[in-house]
Amino acid sequence: MRTNDWKGWTRRALGGGVALALGAAISCSSATDAGTPGAGGGAASGAGGGAASGAGGGAASGTGGILGVDAGGDGGPTECPNVDILFVIDSSGSMADQQQSLIASFGGFVAGIQQKLSQTKSYHVGITTTSDYQGNRAGCAEIGNLITQTSGPLSSATVCTPFASGKAYLDENEPDLALKFACAAKVGTGGSDDERMARAVMNALEPARNGTGGCNEGFSRPDSLLVLVLITDEDDVDEGCDPFETCSHGSGGTPDEWAATVVAHKGGYAQNIVVLSLLGLKADNACGAVPASKLIGFTNRFQNSSKGDVCSASFDQFFLDALPVIDTACVNYVPPR
Repeated sequence: MRTNDWKGWTRRALGGGVALALGAAISCSSATDAGTPGAGGGAASGAGGGAASGAGGGAASGTGGILGVDAGGDGGPTECPNVDILFVIDSSGSMADQQQSLIASFGGFVAGIQQKLSQTKSYHVGITTTSDYQGNRAGCAEIGNLITQTSGPLSSATVCTPFASGKAYLDENEPDLALKFACAAKVGTGGSDDERMARAVMNALEPARNGTGGCNEGFSRPDSLLVLVLITDEDDVDEGCDPFETCSHGSGGTPDEWAATVVAHKGGYAQNIVVLSLLGLKADNACGAVPASKLIGFTNRFQNSSKGDVCSASFDQFFLDALPVIDTACVNYVPPR
């Protein structure tokens, strides 16, 4: 797609003046972007709830090593031709404010990506939730399927399609991207309190689900940079039963296994994945978020990663701080063999 086309898409994506601030910050920081990521490739922490860097820090559970780098098909990197952005949104009862903050920050985030990745041809934007979603279209209620219609308390309660893509995801051809995103991202608060963030991610990327006839048909592409945006105020729920025989069913496996599954879905190229996580980072926080030790561990497995406080009043700074991480990942993108 021509760069001019992307400028038009950016204007349609903006929900307010945040893009102007992003554009100014990008211009001022362009000379230092290459040095922004720390040892884990995550963005440095910014004022007002900015992102906390990836691989080095994190909670005690699941802070293992960063996944390795593969040289790819031609032995070296090239700028990413496409970007697939998957938003995984907690739909449990405490998440209404955070969903609204995400919607408010979306336009500026997309504008910043477009300015950073001016040579990228195509973008896909998909949304899913942390539990089965009965309000979705018929046959696609299972966790990990992309949301195209919503129902339940504090949701948009709307059929958000048709999308310009003709599929279950938004793309660069969407005439009113911000409006469509706001519709699908306002998933409401009727979801399970047993959040399964990792299961949602792994299911969403399954080849069969993205293949012909699948609920996510065409969303995840082999030749794209994958950007995962995780938003939750809980950790991935534990598996098992308590002494009162109350049982929970989590994502299954460990942060290492979750990360390995995601990398396998991207052909083994960990460097072609960015993980941006808005989570509970510590026990003493403004919104009662649970410190998400397992999801912090999952995020830390990826060199291109960034963590932010889900309790922040605005997510603008988090997404601004994440832009250099995405830019670096795109510049170092390795085409699959």
